[in-house]
Amino acid sequence: MPARTPGILTLEPSGSWRSWAGGRRRRESGFSVKTVELFFLDSCCVRSAMEHAQEHEACPEQTQRYCVERPIYNQELLQGQLHRRQRTPQTLKQKIAHSCRCTSKKAKSHLYSFLPILKWLPRYPVKEYLLGDIISGVSTGVMQLPQGLAYALLAAVPPVFGLYSSFYPVFLYTFFGTSKHISIGTFAVVSMMVGGVAVREVPDEMISLDFNSTNVTDARDARRVQVAVTLAFLSGIIQLCLGFLRFGFVAIYLTEPLVRGFTTAAAVHVFTSQLKYFLGIKTSRYSGPLSVVYSIAAVLSNITMTNIAALIVGSTCIVLLLIGKEINDRFKKKLPVPIPMEIIVVIIGTGVSAGMNLNKSYKVDVVGNIPQGLRAPAVPEIQLIPAIFVDALAIAIVGFSMAVSMAKIFALKHGYTIDGNQELIALGICNSVGSFFQTFSVTCSMSRSLVQESTGGRTQIAGALSSVMVLLVLVAVGYLFEPLPQTVLAAIVMVNLKGMFKQFGDVTHFWRTSKIELAIWVVAFVASLFLGLDYGLLTAVTFAMITVIYRTQSPQYRILGQIPDTDIYCDVEEYEEVKEYPGIKIFQANTSLYFANSESYASALKKKTGVDPCAILAARRKAQKRHAREIKAANEHRKKAVLKLVSSSTNDVEASVKHEIANDDLPVNGKFADSAVQDVSPDEHEHFVETKTNIRSLILDFTPVNFVDSVGAKTLKSIIKEYKEVGVCVCIACCSGPVMNELTRLNFFDKAVTRELLFHSIHDAVLACQVKDGSAFTD
Repeated sequence: MPARTPGILTLEPSGSWRSWAGGRRRRESGFSVKTVELFFLDSCCVRSAMEHAQEHEACPEQTQRYCVERPIYNQELLQGQLHRRQRTPQTLKQKIAHSCRCTSKKAKSHLYSFLPILKWLPRYPVKEYLLGDIISGVSTGVMQLPQGLAYALLAAVPPVFGLYSSFYPVFLYTFFGTSKHISIGTFAVVSMMVGGVAVREVPDEMISLDFNSTNVTDARDARRVQVAVTLAFLSGIIQLCLGFLRFGFVAIYLTEPLVRGFTTAAAVHVFTSQLKYFLGIKTSRYSGPLSVVYSIAAVLSNITMTNIAALIVGSTCIVLLLIGKEINDRFKKKLPVPIPMEIIVVIIGTGVSAGMNLNKSYKVDVVGNIPQGLRAPAVPEIQLIPAIFVDALAIAIVGFSMAVSMAKIFALKHGYTIDGNQELIALGICNSVGSFFQTFSVTCSMSRSLVQESTGGRTQIAGALSSVMVLLVLVAVGYLFEPLPQTVLAAIVMVNLKGMFKQFGDVTHFWRTSKIELAIWVVAFVASLFLGLDYGLLTAVTFAMITVIYRTQSPQYRILGQIPDTDIYCDVEEYEEVKEYPGIKIFQANTSLYFANSESYASALKKKTGVDPCAILAARRKAQKRHAREIKAANEHRKKAVLKLVSSSTNDVEASVKHEIANDDLPVNGKFADSAVQDVSPDEHEHFVETKTNIRSLILDFTPVNFVDSVGAKTLKSIIKEYKEVGVCVCIACCSGPVMNELTRLNFFDKAVTRELLFHSIHDAVLACQVKDGSAFTD
């Protein structure tokens, strides 16, 4: 084994190796040895070796030994020994030419990226996947029908437009989507947001009272359809633009607590909006801030007008749906496909309504006219865009966030990848193109996606088959659902909110794990509940961004110490075994250094280390002034003594002088004034007034620092200079390459602050400080 040279690391195998066996080295002694010893100074040995043979046998994989010996590296020394790769920077013209260059391979790649179906359909394994996709498509389509009808009520449009929205977008997603398992179509939250905008733009009061009740309803619905269609068109265009601009990352700003709090509030909005259909009460629909309060107040004020027949039918449907869902959840492993309780309830409700003539006999509201066939394409009303732009932006982002979050879950589970930007493009095409065929905004449905995946769906073929089922209803049998009571659709919507209401359990979860995420959840829920979904989402995103700023402005500050005989450094307040080096403080802040936290960083550094350069310099200046006053007073005493000596008229001069000095001189700092002035040298004087500190070196751990701006660089340079004035050397450890480049661009380095103050690791910095302090002490 080589001699231990202070500050040097060598790499050398310890023991003689016989051969490789199963990927491990075997020693002649019979033990597998894998121990790391890093020899630095005599007192700094990094050892992870086991001391006893029993421990070696118990941990054979931790008993190999090697010795590392190398110089102490600072950035100046390290950069001097490394050679940077030569890169030829491209001009802007070259970059544009390269991006615009089109080859057959590049064109093919872009085509496959824009139309993913061209990539997976030719390789579709029919025998393996087709049966599962058919079963999954039928099961999802059976759910798609009643949900399309029900969610149209949330969007404030006639039920048939929910069927349109369950056909066109779903079929288009088959060609452009990258997820194999999500089910595109109507979704409660997005439908609720669409309905809020439609009611705000076309309230009941805007329709002229000259029409009879039927004409008023038809005119109102037609105008609301135009608002919903234009909203879908605009939200689709926004999604397309974000996708082509590669802005798929915007979904990361909708963090999970925010989305869950937002959707929980949306569930309350949806549940409240369905109460009037469930109870058969005639009330106005409200939108905007406090709409949920107004809706509940309207329902309670008209509670005596409840239609008992509608209440009985709706309650029966809720009971049946809950029983069906419980059976599906409890026996999902034994059932080949989930029991389609929703379509069963729709069929039963339609049959009972038609047989008992609930509409005329008991005044129960029904779905009404469902025109057969498909509508001719029509251009949305472009003049509505300025009034609904902000709402369209919110719907576009929320819809994409819902879809991409579910797509990522299924992609991770089944081992494939999705393209977030292509998902934006796919949703944009579904919404914008679908709007020409009278659809409203759509996104991924969580409940249908789970059914599509659990029933054996393997590709987008399942979604295409579910859309074909909706098409058959539109073309052939749609009229059969005209007697369907609206209370049945309200019951379906309410039961489907069960999963969202379970999200109230997030409060206890986040209370235990993260108070900041709990605050985001609560703010998202409360703001969305009382301000409306649009303003609530904006408020929640703003608050989430504020929490990020708060975390960077209020990070955790720690003083690190060494785990004995290792090069590992941990918080001294957290572990008993961790010890600090005498005269060395290691400071760490788990944040980057920029304008928002530079001042708090400097303040925490002074507080944690116990060294305040400003206070020390102030005390030193105060001591110097005090000492100057003492010298001045001593000089005055001496002059006074000389004058008395000159003016003395007695013959015993010597005795007179001694008498006057003995009576008038006062001690200064333990010495008489004359001796103090005469005997103190300049070096002794500086030592006399200097305020001492026990810390000689300060190491800043930059491991958590991701970036530094100009304010942070100035603060860092100020810290180095201030501590240098009081005799404390400041070093920086673990500074990453990007941060080094930023400091270089910010002109951080100069004659006073060089790269020699930056070290590759904390231990390198500690060893350098020890060597420097040792040589200074010797001098």
